[in-house]
Amino acid sequence: MQRFQIKALVAATLVAASGAALADITIGVVAPLTGPASGLGIPVGNQVKLWPKTLAGEKLNVILMDDASDPTQGVQHAKKLTAADKVDVLMGSVATPVAAAMAQVAEESGTPQIAWAPVAVPAGKDKWLFRLPQSNNVMGYAVIEHMKKQGIKSVGFLGYSDAYGETWLNDFKPQAEKAGIKFGPVERFARADTSVTGQALKLVSANPDAILVVASGSGAAMPEMALRERGFKGKVYQTHAAATRDLMRVGGKAVEGTFVVSGPAVLAEQLPDSHPSKPEAIKFVQQYEKAYGPGSRNQFAGHAWDSLIVMEKAVPLALKKAKPGTPEFRAALRDAFEAIGRTVVSHGVLNWTTADHWGYTNDTGVMMKVTNGEFKVE
Repeated sequence: MQRFQIKALVAATLVAASGAALADITIGVVAPLTGPASGLGIPVGNQVKLWPKTLAGEKLNVILMDDASDPTQGVQHAKKLTAADKVDVLMGSVATPVAAAMAQVAEESGTPQIAWAPVAVPAGKDKWLFRLPQSNNVMGYAVIEHMKKQGIKSVGFLGYSDAYGETWLNDFKPQAEKAGIKFGPVERFARADTSVTGQALKLVSANPDAILVVASGSGAAMPEMALRERGFKGKVYQTHAAATRDLMRVGGKAVEGTFVVSGPAVLAEQLPDSHPSKPEAIKFVQQYEKAYGPGSRNQFAGHAWDSLIVMEKAVPLALKKAKPGTPEFRAALRDAFEAIGRTVVSHGVLNWTTADHWGYTNDTGVMMKVTNGEFKVE
């Protein structure tokens, strides 16, 4: 297990919570800086480096740890952060299996968790879990509406065999069938797989009008490349976990014309002026690309930006009840997340409540198309 501490930043003071003053706010961040999901985790780590030194008037301490895309490491880090460092909030991971494993630690320790992956847990098990990505239901709605406009009558499924793939399958299939779209065949693959030849052949043989690929980051390009290599001529859709430039970097011409559902942050300048998230999305993009270069924006870095927006609203409410670094403050912060009300973030309009720790409405998802190697709003 290795602890990564970011030094010499203009944005965040990163120290162990054990050395922090009682009034300091301490955030424990767990993200895949290495491993298969590092294409998603590195941008999050980059955004964390841009966080300010204070939060809601209090000193901000951040502990950043690499889960190496492994749920076991994610749990180990979460236990260390909650038990030894006594962080006020856990943030992460961007890999769904890791974030799901961390959720149990958050519940057992009484520590609020802001997940950067669309984590689905059993009913009643998300008391301490809040999500910043849009739910698969919300994003699936945008995909289905687009498919209807495209005249899609049948759709195949090629997705991860883990929690991310299964939750998309379970959420998307009923929506497709309700819309009168024939669903299937269903093919799965593991994140570590380097080939999906067999699965691609089965799907191409079935010849649906479209295929939904459920994968993330650079790993989303490989299955689509396999489909095109095996002669699939229909439309390909990708989920919000693929809304990164890695899709085009790895997939090249094979992913031209792909439809990808995304949160608004990735498309800041292309949003209509009437879109409530446009100002916040532009602020996110400008500060991120000033630091890391044009075109470096990322869906998941946007979630890290939005994390501090909700913290800025919730921390003052929690401070009225308790001091940071205590169980009472962690409980008060959890309650405050449910009480912040309508909150405009770079990825949409969020409203966490006691009954809903997702918070986005069906109009949140934005459909985009890969055109000449760039994402363009559809």
